[in-house]
Amino acid sequence: MKGGRRLRKTQKPFHPLTKPLLKPKLRTRGGKCQNVELGSGGDCSGKEWWLLQKGCEEGGSQPQPAPPRLGTLFLGEQCMRVAAPGTRTMSPPFSKCPSAPLHHPGGRGGGGSTTPDYGEKRLPQALIIGVKKGGTRALLEAIRAHPDVRAVGTEPHFFDRNYEKGLEWYRSVMPKTLEGQITMEKTPSYFVTNEAPKRIHSMAKDTKLIVVVRNPVTRAISDYTQTLSKKPEIPTFEVLAFKNRTLGLIDASWSAIRIGIYALHLENWLQYFPLSQILFVSGERLITDPAGEMAKVQDFLGLKRIVTEKHFYFNKTKGFPCLKKPEDSSAPRCLGKSKGRTHPKIDPDVIHRLRKFYKPFNVMFYQMTGQDFEWEQEESDK
Repeated sequence: MKGGRRLRKTQKPFHPLTKPLLKPKLRTRGGKCQNVELGSGGDCSGKEWWLLQKGCEEGGSQPQPAPPRLGTLFLGEQCMRVAAPGTRTMSPPFSKCPSAPLHHPGGRGGGGSTTPDYGEKRLPQALIIGVKKGGTRALLEAIRAHPDVRAVGTEPHFFDRNYEKGLEWYRSVMPKTLEGQITMEKTPSYFVTNEAPKRIHSMAKDTKLIVVVRNPVTRAISDYTQTLSKKPEIPTFEVLAFKNRTLGLIDASWSAIRIGIYALHLENWLQYFPLSQILFVSGERLITDPAGEMAKVQDFLGLKRIVTEKHFYFNKTKGFPCLKKPEDSSAPRCLGKSKGRTHPKIDPDVIHRLRKFYKPFNVMFYQMTGQDFEWEQEESDK
């Protein structure tokens, strides 16, 4: 060929960011790479071939000198800069990729554990709206393990406490996402906030809503237990639960009781959103079968089922499942000390009266959702 080196018939032109020179077979193990064909391994430094397996935009997020022009090589969890065609120089690998993986048009990109240096802050397309002490934190931690989901770790409380700050403030607290990724947040108090459905609908009427529900009796006791840990001086559960203990009148104005009247709150949401846009997750099954519940969540969000049983293990000390250690972390992702508290002993007669109080509301909730959460069956087994 004119003006350059003649190619042998067996050689083909290549571009550093499209085709590998030697087409090596690559395998990653624990964030390290292994070139099966060349019989080499380690941290991938010193390879004299080009590859863009998936990820790292050319040059990463760092300004690149010229000449030579540098590209970025992404291998499993590692990145390295490689020299342009015509040179052999390669610098040491990065321990981490300098930016999030490259988004390919028409597909999803990014990772749940790496904050991208680029992308856009977007309003959430899906919200975990409740319920308090139902298992919302466990659900959030599990769905954040999905590479196509980015979620706020803290509760923004936009639609109940901070609405006057405006949508731009709300957008500003969101993580950056790439095209095709889903932005999420969770604030359990939304489910019981009268204004929340209308406000969310005015933001985006196609917003997907997730509600984690739990047996309202155990939910109320868990709610009280959390408050007791912060305010040890409060009255007993029995005192707060009744308007009149002698007559057995339950105080439905007490928030710990009122939150569990799910049918009452759902009626408000159904004025603005169709049932098809609301997913109800069982807080009990999130403990006994986390992978099964996460499959439903991923299907509902239109995601590939990536979070599966291999992501969980049962923590005997805490008594519930935890996420296994991510590749970029030194410890498993378990919920904090505040989760799995020992509940105070409650008078069995109080428990019985609460079950009777909630039963008609539970039946109504089952009819509204088309799902039987079997809370009455659960109680009869005790």
